[in-house]
Amino acid sequence: MDKVSVRFSVFFEEPFWVGILERETDGKLSVSKVTFGAEPKDYEVNEFLRKNYYRLRFSPAVEASVKASRRNPKRILREVRRQIQNTGISTKSQQALKLQQEEGKLERKLLSREARETKAQQRFEQKQQKKKEKHRGR
Repeated sequence: MDKVSVRFSVFFEEPFWVGILERETDGKLSVSKVTFGAEPKDYEVNEFLRKNYYRLRFSPAVEASVKASRRNPKRILREVRRQIQNTGISTKSQQALKLQQEEGKLERKLLSREARETKAQQRFEQKQQKKKEKHRGR
């Protein structure tokens, strides 16, 4: 069975509150970024994740290092407290978000190019139609 770990961090990134959902599956890290308006309460974050988890767009998977070692539970609690205080985004998450951003950019470029070409084709056809109407069979 696959081991999946999920981490959600909320932090203030001028001027909005931002949430980063990191999902690690089979040594691959994928990330989704959520922008909140005002500072979200804990129950609002939980409700948002419960309702919208399957609608989130995750970035392409990036290779992540997996550490398989047993650690002291007290040490894990201390590290969790440190992570809560140090609200930041990991470099792997940044890479995954950058990949997602670049994919969206390529997709938008493709769509806008197609729209531009269809618009130009329509203009060309309109000009041809006007020429035919002016000609009047002479």
